[in-house]
Amino acid sequence: MTALRPNADGFVEHKGTKINFHVYGESGPTILLLPTWTLVHKRIWKMQVPYLSRHFRVVTYDGPGNGGSDRPLETFAYSQESQVAYALAVLDATGTGKAVVVALSRATNWALELAAEHPERVHGTVTIGPAIALPPQAARSTNLDMAASAPQLPPTAVNRLGTDPQAHWAKYNWQYWLDHYEDFAWFFLGQCLPEPHSTKAIEDGVTWALETTGEVLVAESRARRPSEETIRDWCSRIGSPLLALHGTDDRVSPLARSELLSELTGGDLVTIEGAGHVPQVRDPVRVNLLIGEFAARFRKLSPSRRVWPRWSSRPKKVLYLSSPIGLGHARRDLAITRQLRARHPGVRVDWLTQDPVTRMLAEEGERVHPASRHLFSESAHIEDESGEHDLHAFQALRSMDEILMNNFMVFHDVVTEEQYDLVIGDEAWDVDHFLHENPELKRFPYAWLTDFVGFLPMPGDDERATRVAADYNAEMIERIARFPRLRDRAIFVGDPGDIVPDRFGPDMPFIRDWTQSHFEFAGYVTGFDAVDRSALRDSLGYRPGEPVCVVTVGGSGVGGDLLRRVADAYPEAARRVPGLRMILVTGPRIDPSTVPARDGLEVHGYLPALHRHLAAADLAVVQGGLTTCMELTASNRPFIYVPLRRHFEQNLHVAHRLRRHGAGRRMDYETLDPDSLAEAIAEEIGREVRYRPVPADGADRAAAMLADLL
Repeated sequence: MTALRPNADGFVEHKGTKINFHVYGESGPTILLLPTWTLVHKRIWKMQVPYLSRHFRVVTYDGPGNGGSDRPLETFAYSQESQVAYALAVLDATGTGKAVVVALSRATNWALELAAEHPERVHGTVTIGPAIALPPQAARSTNLDMAASAPQLPPTAVNRLGTDPQAHWAKYNWQYWLDHYEDFAWFFLGQCLPEPHSTKAIEDGVTWALETTGEVLVAESRARRPSEETIRDWCSRIGSPLLALHGTDDRVSPLARSELLSELTGGDLVTIEGAGHVPQVRDPVRVNLLIGEFAARFRKLSPSRRVWPRWSSRPKKVLYLSSPIGLGHARRDLAITRQLRARHPGVRVDWLTQDPVTRMLAEEGERVHPASRHLFSESAHIEDESGEHDLHAFQALRSMDEILMNNFMVFHDVVTEEQYDLVIGDEAWDVDHFLHENPELKRFPYAWLTDFVGFLPMPGDDERATRVAADYNAEMIERIARFPRLRDRAIFVGDPGDIVPDRFGPDMPFIRDWTQSHFEFAGYVTGFDAVDRSALRDSLGYRPGEPVCVVTVGGSGVGGDLLRRVADAYPEAARRVPGLRMILVTGPRIDPSTVPARDGLEVHGYLPALHRHLAAADLAVVQGGLTTCMELTASNRPFIYVPLRRHFEQNLHVAHRLRRHGAGRRMDYETLDPDSLAEAIAEEIGREVRYRPVPADGADRAAAMLADLL
């Protein structure tokens, strides 16, 4: 699934082979992102397309043999002549007179011919890890002859290749592709991505590789490549600008090729220290900015109006990034913001966030930054990843890489164009991740807030999933150790006892010990003050003595299955609890009509003051989200919580915190039938509870920690 839909798509045909193309964006100049080796398809550019298409027009297409294009077995379809013809046909079909051509690896051959033989179609060329016949000494060290050097695979790649990596370049042969294609894909993509912590990128590459076959790869590899003499001739005739990008740890094509290519063309060379063969995947921010800066040379300039305020004319400004997965983060962030304004009257707060948080903030009169419209929806992605009351939260976060990349680039544009005195990220995973990868982009005080630390495998996960979770934790720990002051404040929303006692992984630190060394603790932030419950019930229209049960699944769209299961239990619950008033709240992203109608059952959509209804209720039935559960805990209300299956945060982190507070009755979805749920409702409704107290000053404490940064 792609996070961005193309503006247009279609096919071109050359000598019987159909080629699929996509067009994104509208404002020129056009950037043509060429396909590369047939092993993968145009999704190799997924981290570039959203950012570039906001600033330029972008055209991508699948070469023959993969993606949406045909998979011919005739070698001619993969020849240099055919590959250049496909590119020209796509330019024609998309109405592109001239383009900035970007080529990865083998596609550099096609890009150089386009620039030399068709200069009227090329503004300039960007090459990445060119796999071309330059220089001859480097060419001898690649492909089959690589078996001699056989580089080691990084252990963090969770290698599937056995115990003798020195022999694995022998897999670069046609027979092995035919007999063991998937194993070759794991091997080769591991070599393309030697950077530590590349598990997700390698998995993506293998997934794309499995959309074609070894037979196709053999047919493609029989095609003749341009000779060194031809390459040198093209380079001598290229009159347009060229930018060569190359990683120093490229194990597929040596850096010497880009060094010579830039020398022969008079082009620029950017060397990316420590990067492998596909830096646009593992260092996407830097590559995006480099391509964007290069393409901007060819933009037609028009008059612009800009404002630059002197220091004395700059009000204090905060950019607040609030997690859009549910509404709990926004409620606590608003509470913190109110306390921050009390300490800094007149401070302006801009919110960069997504629906449904934007709706809530608008109702509160807050300023939502207009760039928020460019953010990709994390909530929609989570919904797409979910099943029947099931969400593997860690895998959903991993598969959100394309969305996080886009959203970070939106953030980068905002903080580049405007001046902020403080950036606050409440579980803004995109900003925290990519700022640590690109610390030179931080030009502002930065505070990080979270209510859990550590990705944990779920019981039943296989060994690979367990190792991958530990690998993600290891990457986070290494980054904090390398750039300990990038976070000017790291605030844990809770207390040390709320942190799970587990380790980050085998032979890794204990999560609680590490967090206490790297975070300050604000206590929990409820986002509301204690009120008189009787007066609250009166104000909400609940009659004295009326047993009220509120059912809610939070602000995301994951939870419809639980709502329907509770609705099925309502008739039996109403029989057991005379006068029961049950209110189902679907939230902003679930259509109330999807809940089956039951006589006496009330179904509502979004309730802006939901926390007030929960505080007034005699019982709540909820998912295992932290915010709702902790609001009920702070209000001393009985509740039943049903964590999403395979959701590590709800099942492990939240459950630990609730056990510590002695709060809530847990039920599992697998055993939740109408009778058992009705029985639990009857037992719990109106029950007197006394949980561990939740201090009410969390927002004030968090604001005090942030105020110093202003």
